[in-house]
Amino acid sequence: MTTYTLTPHETVTVLTETPEAIEVEAVYAPEGSPPPAHLHPAQDERFKVLAGTLTVRLGSSERVLAEGEVLEIPRNTPHQMWNAAGEPARVAWRTSPAGRTRDWWATLDRLQREGRVGRDGMPGPLAFAVYLTEFRDVFRLHAGVLTPVVAGALRALAPVGRLRGYRS
Repeated sequence: MTTYTLTPHETVTVLTETPEAIEVEAVYAPEGSPPPAHLHPAQDERFKVLAGTLTVRLGSSERVLAEGEVLEIPRNTPHQMWNAAGEPARVAWRTSPAGRTRDWWATLDRLQREGRVGRDGMPGPLAFAVYLTEFRDVFRLHAGVLTPVVAGALRALAPVGRLRGYRS
């Protein structure tokens, strides 16, 4: 089994992977904060809380999932997910189809291991520009009406990021 560190607050351990789906167990550290709103253009996600709680924002609606609860997120649905509670949360997570999800996670993990992240443990704008354009089929930021502007900025910054050594 392979474990990837996606952010300073989130890891995933791959349990199974086929072209149809990738299934992982995710651990969310306590007292996390919301990640950027994002969506998956060609993939559906299913989450089941195994322990702890998970805060979820779908559009403008926010709720807390408790142990045993399941949430299905259809493709193209903007969302955010984090653990605001004081205890770690464990979650069964299925993404279908698998697509290049593992490659996306491996890229984020590599940035963490190489220390190519900011003080907050997150990749900087140049890294994000490269990887968010490279993995546009897997992961897209969602900034409401500004989404086209953000996408344009990422495309403009990506060549600079590649010159700085960010590669998938």
